[in-house]
Amino acid sequence: MPEPMPPEPHISGGDRAAEDGAIAATGLDGTMDLAAQEGESLEKRLDAPESGPEGKPRSLWSDAWRDLRRNPVFIISGLAILFLVFISLWPGSIASGNPLQCDLSKAQEGSQPGAPFGYNGQGCNVYTRTVYGARVSVTVGVCATLGVAILGSVLGGLAGFFGGAGDAVLSRITDIFFAIPVVLGGLVLLSVVTSSTVWPVIGFMVLLGWPQISRIARGSVITTRQNDYVQAARALGASNSRMLLRHIMPNAIAPVIVVATIALGTYISLEATLSYLGVGLKPPTVSWGIDISSASQYIRTAPHALLWPAGALAVTVLAFIMLGDAVRDALDPKLR
Repeated sequence: MPEPMPPEPHISGGDRAAEDGAIAATGLDGTMDLAAQEGESLEKRLDAPESGPEGKPRSLWSDAWRDLRRNPVFIISGLAILFLVFISLWPGSIASGNPLQCDLSKAQEGSQPGAPFGYNGQGCNVYTRTVYGARVSVTVGVCATLGVAILGSVLGGLAGFFGGAGDAVLSRITDIFFAIPVVLGGLVLLSVVTSSTVWPVIGFMVLLGWPQISRIARGSVITTRQNDYVQAARALGASNSRMLLRHIMPNAIAPVIVVATIALGTYISLEATLSYLGVGLKPPTVSWGIDISSASQYIRTAPHALLWPAGALAVTVLAFIMLGDAVRDALDPKLR
């Protein structure tokens, strides 16, 4: 008869776990388990959304605001624009006197107490008129930009979302408007306007400015509507208005904001150009363009009357262009 097998030695649970761990650490199975664990942890880190300081997922706008706060160009241009807005709302806080009150006996005089910028050819205080001229320029630029952005975004967004014949017609209309020179169009359209208010000039800028924003909005909407989350919302039965307002517009509006911010400075410059040519704003409205036009006759005898309003115009336009560049850098993920 065969001899009976000796009984296996009893191994406690802790000893067996230690033994299995030692074998796994040195065997092939242990290497595969370690690689699998590292792969799972890496996948979790990649899939987990980047969180902000409070553990909330960060969006494009929060990242953009974080980058803007660290950008010195944005800080400098923002402070300059805030100062312009302040003097536009309360010009009397830094300039005393009436900008329409002139004294011919002081015509073309230089800097003196109470008039640090001197007097123009009509004896008006150049400093006071330069400060009060900011109100008109900022009003025209902001109102024209808002009108262009709203009209262009609505038309371009609807055309890009629905497509079809409406999109084709809008594209041809924008081509026609792009063929019209802006200054020449202003000379023709505003030459018949007798009003001295800013609204005819704003209306002209909106009329000729919306095609650019419309084309930008159309292209952005066409790109956004092809994303997976939009297709998923459509498959779940979301209405067109919900997809436009909740999914497409928040993700397609960034290029429009960038172009509109840069265009704001352009509209201020365009208003001054039209006023200089005599078809924009008209006296007694206080405008940098009007002051530059009147001072150009005395540029040799009183250059200060032209340099100060021209310098204020240049600084204003530069501030808005710098702001637009900073916003573009923050909102464009390709530049990160």
